Amino acid sequence: MAYTYDDENIFAKILRGEIPNQTVLETDHSLAFRDIYPQAPTHVLVIPKGKYVCYDHFAQEATDAEILDYTRTIGEVCKMEGVADGGFRMIANAGEAGVQEVPHLHVHILAGRPLGRMLQKA
Repeated sequence: MAYTYDDENIFAKILRGEIPNQTVLETDHSLAFRDIYPQAPTHVLVIPKGKYVCYDHFAQEATDAEILDYTRTIGEVCKMEGVADGGFRMIANAGEAGVQEVPHLHVHILAGRPLGRMLQKA
């Protein structure tokens, strides 16, 4: 599949400094920041700085350094936020059927309350 990256998506604008954010952690290849509409007491988004639409795009085309940095950034955010002990949910939506709202890879780290079942039977 060919991926088309939209340079005008909100996360691209955040990375360019056009839109402010509440940074939790920034590394060479990743940025973690608080969601402006939190769905749980802890709700942090982690995005790569590269132009990747979704996780499979990232997994296929990112450099080893980007993949390592992104994975370690997610782990460090979980540690910093103290979510590992009580449990957390990490979500990465992809595409229209996956209800991806911003076409830039991002994971949601949610914690701080019981989150319920992720999917209900249809």
